Amino acid sequence: MTSKNTIMDSDCMTLTRFMLAEQRKAPIATGDLTQLLNSIQTAIKAVSSAVRKAGIANMYGIAGNTNIQGEEVKKLDILSNELFINMLTSSFTTCVLISEENQHAIEVETEKSGKYVVSFDPLDGSSNIDCLVSVGSIFGIYKKLEQSGNSTLQTALQPGRNLVAAGYALYGSATMIVLSIGQGVNGFTYDPAIGEFILTERDMRMPDRGNIYSINEGNESTWDSSIKEYIRSKKYPATGKPYSARYVGSMVADVHRTIKYGGIFLYPASKSNPNGKLRLLYECVPMAFIVKEAGGLATNGKINILDIVPENIHQRSPIFLGSKDDVNDVMTFIRNKAER
Repeated sequence: MTSKNTIMDSDCMTLTRFMLAEQRKAPIATGDLTQLLNSIQTAIKAVSSAVRKAGIANMYGIAGNTNIQGEEVKKLDILSNELFINMLTSSFTTCVLISEENQHAIEVETEKSGKYVVSFDPLDGSSNIDCLVSVGSIFGIYKKLEQSGNSTLQTALQPGRNLVAAGYALYGSATMIVLSIGQGVNGFTYDPAIGEFILTERDMRMPDRGNIYSINEGNESTWDSSIKEYIRSKKYPATGKPYSARYVGSMVADVHRTIKYGGIFLYPASKSNPNGKLRLLYECVPMAFIVKEAGGLATNGKINILDIVPENIHQRSPIFLGSKDDVNDVMTFIRNKAER
């Protein structure tokens, strides 16, 4: 048993130390990605602090604006967006930024410009702040396309297969960063006593099948019949136990649980959102990348999310994400419906 006087493991692996160790494995590495991820973790620390004192600081009220999606923007959304933009532009590693809160891609001024493109949702699930439900931040990192020249849009609209790294922060009972640089998935929990993210979950892996489905069942009347049949098969199986339903309404929280325990997260197209509701570049693609690296699958119902070539920076997409067998199950229902 650890002594009460023991503050921390003197050999703990911090996120910065982890990135430096990974950097040493690549002889041609410049250190720019390590520098960029260090800037992102600083932004996450600041957002985490703001989220945890939102009520005290009177920052959780509606700011009186709407973002380009027509959703009410919270004051915390605005602050989180500014924190990410400021940290990313001052890192001297980025050239283009794509944020949920900005209508157009942000070009980093030449004297501060680097080689990376970052897409991010600075505060996912912010409508849940008032009821103290977990929220998060999502980000994806690409390299600038050499052939794109000076085209900001071309270098921003890359498929998920081009991702260099992706991750999310979860502001829950603790603050955690889940990160993949294309070699597995690792989780780092924030220790406020020392102000560092500590590696607490190494090589996170999803089971091939779970027993949880996560979907907003209030939208059932708007789903395609194949999705209704799939969910019914999990609620009332011919054999075995039914799946449990779990839905938070914050994508980061729902996907994190899915990675930890297995199962499936679904946000299908509906009558009101025929192209899906979640955004491709800064929600679906980074999560699909992480899930793939954890041994799972992510599809839009037709093709792998990572194979979609985006047409605009705020493009939406349906998504079915989770354990391989569970995602393949829903794909079977979708294919069977198409073949009728």
